Formats: sequence, structure tokens, C-alpha cells
Amino acid sequence: MASTAPATKDGVIPCPVTAATLLEDRAELRRTAVLDAGLPAGTHRLRLGPVGPLAVDRSLRAELEAMGAAADIRDVRLVRLYTPPPEGAPGPDASALRHRVHELTELMRRLEADQERTGTRVAVLEQLLEELRRDIAESTGAGEADPGRWTAELDRAYGEHTRHADAQRVLLRRIARTRTELGSAKEALDAAEEQPLVLSAFVDVVVETGEPLPEGARLRLVHLTPCALWRPAYRAELSADGRSLALQCDAVAWQRTGEDWTGAELSLSTARTTQAAEPPNLSEDVLLLVDRTPEERRTIEVDLREVDIQNVGPTEDGSPVQDAAQAAAAALTLPGVDDGGEARLLTAPAPVDLPSDGRAHRIGLASATLPARAEYSCAPELSPLVTQVARFSNSTGQVLLSGPVDLVRGSGFVGRSELRFTAEGAPAELSFGSEDTFRVTRSVEESRDTTAVTGRTVITRTVRLALSRFAPADAGPLSVVVRERIPVSEITAVEVRLDKERSSPTPEGADADGIVRYDLTLNADDRRTLTLGYEITASRAVMV
Repeated sequence: MASTAPATKDGVIPCPVTAATLLEDRAELRRTAVLDAGLPAGTHRLRLGPVGPLAVDRSLRAELEAMGAAADIRDVRLVRLYTPPPEGAPGPDASALRHRVHELTELMRRLEADQERTGTRVAVLEQLLEELRRDIAESTGAGEADPGRWTAELDRAYGEHTRHADAQRVLLRRIARTRTELGSAKEALDAAEEQPLVLSAFVDVVVETGEPLPEGARLRLVHLTPCALWRPAYRAELSADGRSLALQCDAVAWQRTGEDWTGAELSLSTARTTQAAEPPNLSEDVLLLVDRTPEERRTIEVDLREVDIQNVGPTEDGSPVQDAAQAAAAALTLPGVDDGGEARLLTAPAPVDLPSDGRAHRIGLASATLPARAEYSCAPELSPLVTQVARFSNSTGQVLLSGPVDLVRGSGFVGRSELRFTAEGAPAELSFGSEDTFRVTRSVEESRDTTAVTGRTVITRTVRLALSRFAPADAGPLSVVVRERIPVSEITAVEVRLDKERSSPTPEGADADGIVRYDLTLNADDRRTLTLGYEITASRAVMV
């Protein structure tokens, strides 16, 4: 037969959250209950809690730390109960009528306390008057009359008695009106709505011990719970000279599990425990060989493509986004954690308090000052703005997960960007906004010529850039890097040639991606014009 174990009030042993591991869409909670009075030998049923009612039953497991004593856990299960709500102020979601009843109840309590204090003062003053009358009678009989003193004391006592008696009558009338209003409000509340019951949960653990457990034995519980998640976030501050970058790595955590986490050790994991680890089903892939027609053999079709690759995430069923409505809905969803394909585990440096309010709470993880190289950069084909870009290497000693970055420089907060996944030692860059003193314009001229004899097609393009700086006369010079792009051919039948004779200034050449770079230095009210020319030559067999 199970015996009753030592417990707190109502037979429940407190079991608070001592550690939590936040995952991408849930949390693993670890709880600890201390058996202060120990346990005698035998079988005991312990009730621990309360715990969050959202706890996942099948993930619950328990462990007993009995300090060398022989003890086994025979059963552990979650028990959910509906109980009346605790007394106190109604929650923010309560109706206005319920708030009114609470206000009248608190007002009634204060008025009754004031009336009790005023009644006590009136009773004391009545006793004082009685003592004064007896003193007058005894002094008169003893021949020690003092009419002046008696008159002054009686006047003061009667005045105070009258004032407090009047205040008591006012309080009694106000209490009567408030009691009537409170009764009407309660009747209206009972007719309009019912007080909902509160769902609470507890953990029942059956422990069998062969010998008495000493004081201080610990029961540890572990379980999963939904409605808790985290995402990485950063704060980057660029120094005035652009040679260093102060990077603050944070975690933004939310939880609405129904209970507050106070002083919990917090870990942050990128593991995806809900993804299946089964390999996909293999199906036959049939390959067919088809002979090309003579016309297809003589002709090579080439297309000049300008492609913007965008990825706004999959739909609910895992398929790609098909239309603008699905793209807008996908853009509003919270992005997942990009960990580079390897599960990562981060730890908060100190215990944290995370209330169950569903709001975002920022938790500092680490900070570092990294060497950086800042430059003013412009890509006129993409944007007419000149932006300040800081390039740095990840020397923080840990990977940087993908997340938003709050950008700060000399003028303060300048905006928000995104930091992509960056491995240890890998390069990264952040843009710290535009320099508004620059103006950039871009124009493109194109001509096409086909030779009748050879059938070769030559496309000539000329790109003209005008870069101006409107700054005060005392402003110092600034260096700007301008990048322009020329096409890159993937087949030998199409040739792209940089025309240095029509380019001014003459570029040194283009890199493997077709990027041409210009390094310029502009003073105040300085203007520069750049001309870039190139030719695209295609043979007769190529259709462009």
C-alpha cells in the first residue's frame, strides 16, 4: 500500500524549471524537486508541480538522485485538472464587467477598513468624554474647581468627536451605496458569463525505496513543451575609422507555456527533432536518347538572361511558392534557423528569467571586437546609392547563424540588415547605409551588326556612369569603389571582349564573374565620368 510522502501545502511538492533547452519550435524543460524531509522505506506516490498544461505526455521521464540509497521509479504520468481561478485581479482578457466587480470589491474593502478606523476613533473619544465628566465631578466634590481648563478640554474633545462622527456617517452612507452597486454588478456578471475554470497540470511519480531516503534527495523531470522558440540576432557597431567592428551575438526567445521560467539555465539548440530521418523512396528514372534534326545540329540558341534568384521559402505542404499571394504569406512566417546543416548548441552565460507572455526577450550570448575594413561601394546597375560596406572575418571562435543585425555607427542606429551563416574564419560583410552626398547616374547604349558574308553578329554596348559628390567645401576626400558588370560567355561560339579603346578610364580587366572595378577618390563638389565598352560576338550558328 502506498504511503503519503512529505509534501508542501495541498500535498504538492514544488518542481520549478531549473534548465531549458530552446529548439526551433519547442523547448525541452528540466525540473528539480527537492525532498526536504526525505522518504521512509516503502512505496510512495508523490505529486509534483504545478507544471505547464502544454507538457507533452510521451516525452515525460523522471530520474531520482537518492545519494546512494536503493530506490526505483515505478510510474510517472501527467495529471491535468480544472480548478477555480486564483483570487486576485482579473487578467487582461477579462470583460469590462468583471473588471468593474473587482474595482467595487477593492473599494468596498478600503471603505470598510476606513469605517473601522473611524469607529475606533469615535469610541476612544466617547471614552475620553466620559473620563472628563468623571474628573469634573470628582474635582468639584473635592473643592478643586477649574472651569477654564474643563471648558477647553471639553470643547476640544466634543469637536473631535463631532468631526469623526460626521465622517463615520458619510462612510456608512457610501458603504451602503457601494454595497448596493456591487450587488447589482455581481448579479449582472452571474447572468452574463460564467467564471471559466483554469487548466492546471501536475506530475504523479510512484517511488519504491528499499531503505529510507535521506533529506535532500532530488527528483528530476524532463519533458517537451510547445509554444517556445528562439532565433539568433545581432548588433554590429562600426568604429569611426572603419577599422574595427563590435559584434554582439544575442538570442531572441519567446515562450507562452503557461508558467514563468525564473533563474533557469538556458541552452539554445538548432536540432530539428521533428524531422524524419528515413531515406526517400527510390523510383526508376528512364533516360531516352533522341536524335537531333539537322537543323538543330546547325543552330545553337543563346539567350541573354537577367535573372533574380529569390527564395521566400516553401508553402505549408513543402512545395515551392507559386504566386504572389503565397509569396506574401510565406514572407510573413518566421524563418527557420540556418545552422549550415550541422546541429549547434549555444549556452546563455548566466541564468535567465523568461516570463510566459509571448513577447520577444533578447538574451546576450557573446560579444567580440573584430578587425574590419570599411569602404564606400557602389554598383550602379543594382542601385544608384553609394553605401558604406564593412568586410570582416569571423574570428569570434564560433559560427555565426543567419539572423537580423541592428546596425550602429557614429550617428547611432542606421538600420537593420541580415547576416548570413558564417563559419569560423570565413569572410562576411555588412552594409551600414548610404552616403547621401553622392549622386550616381547610369545609361546604356547598344548597337547590333550582322555581317552578311560570315553571318557573325556583333553586339556593342557602351555603359556611361556619372558620379558626383555634393559636400561642404571643408569636407575631406572619400574613396569610392565602383563595380560594373559585363556578360560572361559559357560557350566557345559566343565571345565577350572588353573594348579598352572605348573605355575611359581604361580598366585593368574583369574578374571571373565579369565584374569590372574602379577605385576613385572624390573631393567636395567633385565629378567623374566613367565609360565602359564591350562587344559580344556570336557565330552564324548562334541565335541571339
